[in-house]
Amino acid sequence: MLTTRLIPCLDVRDGRVVKGVRFAGLRDAGDPAELAARYEQEGADELVVLDVAATPQKRGTQLETVRQVRAMLSIPLTVGGGVRDMDSAAALLDAGADKVAVNSAAVRRPDLLDELSERFGAQCTVLAIDAARAQQTDSHPLRWNVLIESGATSAQRDAVDWAVEAGSRGAGEILLTSWDRDGTGEGYDLDLIAAVRSAVSMPIIASGGAAGPEHLVEAVRAGADAVLAASIFHDRAWSVRDVKHAMHNENLEVRL
Repeated sequence: MLTTRLIPCLDVRDGRVVKGVRFAGLRDAGDPAELAARYEQEGADELVVLDVAATPQKRGTQLETVRQVRAMLSIPLTVGGGVRDMDSAAALLDAGADKVAVNSAAVRRPDLLDELSERFGAQCTVLAIDAARAQQTDSHPLRWNVLIESGATSAQRDAVDWAVEAGSRGAGEILLTSWDRDGTGEGYDLDLIAAVRSAVSMPIIASGGAAGPEHLVEAVRAGADAVLAASIFHDRAWSVRDVKHAMHNENLEVRL
């Protein structure tokens, strides 16, 4: 049995960690470097940093924040937000990221995934998919639309189909966020995870909606290889260590 990765997420704006519901009503949640150090000490397997203001403000990720976080970490670091092209991806890797997550730019120009994978390797190329449930029809009883621009725009693309295409273009991992569940504490969208899992073989990081260990366990059983959470750690409702022990008690393989 493969080990399930537990990944805290730092949504960053103007050098501070923020948290809200679907990127709205954002509140300050702390200093990125301090939180990164705490989560590694508690046993996090990886860390994700997402600059939530970069794409709406049409700029790249703030590199100094990445450098400060990297200085506190020895675990793998994935960074996303504002990745527009090869140069912006290279700048993140130079600043200390191990992997780069791309969303809006890849939807607009899918060839970017081929280019990133060819130059930096599939292991460095993460496709972030923000997915919202679409209106059900007789022919499509359950499906999800891809959102871009931090959830502001529908890309008019099916999320499962886009995941399949991304795999064929060299993406090595999918960061799969349920827009409907983000920040709600209602649990992950298990149907979304299962649908993407049935269509792709690459690792899936489930994101959006965790309020406690039971939700992370459900996501893994639905097909996720890794589970990402933010609010439960920022608000100290749970520590990374306590969540891992709870998952272990449910017979999931985690690194304790």
